[in-house]
Amino acid sequence: MGERKIVFEKEGYLGLVTLNRPNELNCFDYDMLHQLEQTLDRIQFDKGIRTVIFTGAGERSFSTGADLKERRTMPEQEVQHFVNKIRHVFDRVEELPQPTIAAINGFCFGGGFELALACDFRYATRAAKLGMTEVSWAIIPGAGGTQRLPRLIGKGKAKELILTARKIDAPTAEELGILNGVTDQAGLLPKAKALAGEIMQNGPLAVIQAKYAINYGTEVDLKTGLKIESKAYEVIIPTRDRMEALHAFSEKRKPEFKGE
Repeated sequence: MGERKIVFEKEGYLGLVTLNRPNELNCFDYDMLHQLEQTLDRIQFDKGIRTVIFTGAGERSFSTGADLKERRTMPEQEVQHFVNKIRHVFDRVEELPQPTIAAINGFCFGGGFELALACDFRYATRAAKLGMTEVSWAIIPGAGGTQRLPRLIGKGKAKELILTARKIDAPTAEELGILNGVTDQAGLLPKAKALAGEIMQNGPLAVIQAKYAINYGTEVDLKTGLKIESKAYEVIIPTRDRMEALHAFSEKRKPEFKGE
């Protein structure tokens, strides 16, 4: 059995994905990307997983992006294949039906930052450093950074970070709207799990459809977005969970959602 570069655990309805190359600052080589893609395949179709947290092993790094030692040995055609692969895998993270949380436990540079941006929410330790550092290596962000960062914080601020390859601390990232919160190292996973717990109290199918409506509705004009919202609502109407919520309300009890 090969090295486990991605560790996946389930805690009730919560899925925890750990990037597991701490000695290499959790940077991505091709094998790690392949393992992450296999893990995403498992998560996407598991109705028993309602929220997913991504974090890095150890206390030094969430991920510093691509493994430059491996990259140095690649011919140009293989580099293009790797970039396409990492972009595809991070797109898969963004497209997961379940809400996703990046728990950033240290350095978060390049592709590591791009993975965090593909998640719905981001928390970081106060000591964490974030940066879209690719241009300092004479390349550009190739796994979504030039598209997701400006959509999150605006073109001007995104260009400033990307074109300077600047590394920023966690409080600055929170001020810019990149992070949902900052905490100490010991509090990072509890903070992420607390958010996951709040989300998972609600109807899981409704959460999925609300995420879908937001993600796809905000990329189109308002009229089309409202139609996407309407279609997402229609999916929920015949569900057992919706009726359970109404019964629970009338019976003055907490609903028991089954994801059905």
